[in-house]
Amino acid sequence: MSREDTVRDDLLATFPALEGRITIARERRLWVEVSREEFQAVLDVLKDRHGFDFCCTITGLDLGEDLGFVYHLADWHGVVLNLRQRVPKSDPTILSITPRYPGVIFYERELVDLLGAKVEGLPPGDRYPLRDDWPEGQYPLRKDWKLEMLPEAWKE
Repeated sequence: MSREDTVRDDLLATFPALEGRITIARERRLWVEVSREEFQAVLDVLKDRHGFDFCCTITGLDLGEDLGFVYHLADWHGVVLNLRQRVPKSDPTILSITPRYPGVIFYERELVDLLGAKVEGLPPGDRYPLRDDWPEGQYPLRKDWKLEMLPEAWKE
């Protein structure tokens, strides 16, 4: 049995509700779609039981009414698992994974600055990558954001 099959089968045995939401895209590539409520428990199993010890990056997406977040996790065998969750823009709250992956702090700050995510548990610190005086409520990677939304003084 391949490593991908082992991970998939264990996730399904542990979380039967994931049926139909796990895809083996090809050798060494998996996709898992989870709800906000399932996210932490699935992440814990992936790290503790399956050795997904690296979070390579986090991709944030504007999906219209929702924001999507893809956590690109890797193990020592070269398997990459993309753990994807979706939350409504009206409540874009997600949990910080910095307790498990301290190196993602800047990725999570990008999600806050550029997409307007609310990352619970994100350690305090400076904004990133936008300037500290960037206007509140302006999220330049959202599809509905336009340059015209910036104050006039910023456009010069």
